[in-house]
Amino acid sequence: MSRGSTAYHNGVAAEDIALRLYEARGGVELARRWKTREGEIDLIVRLADVIIFVEVKARKTLATAAGAITEKQQLRLMNCANQYLAKYADLNTDCRFDLVMVDRQGVAEILENILAG
Repeated sequence: MSRGSTAYHNGVAAEDIALRLYEARGGVELARRWKTREGEIDLIVRLADVIIFVEVKARKTLATAAGAITEKQQLRLMNCANQYLAKYADLNTDCRFDLVMVDRQGVAEILENILAG
């Protein structure tokens, strides 16, 4: 398997793990790998009345995954989310931005509201 193919399959597996975490909390998948010209949102989930835009990072450890989201990615995530809300909800819809970190053993953790503050 090529390096790019391996990364793609690891990413899909990490997104599956992330989705299961939200489903266990009562979340419903709205979109996966939602694309705009500016970029892509890995996972969009509705949990109660909140739309959650999820960035999924699969790394060797949870600690390295936590540090993997850059300022540029945060901006991309916000821009894509605004486009999603404008198209499918409205800009006043309650939403948040989460980071799901997945390590090589498949252990995952959600960091909620990564763009708050």
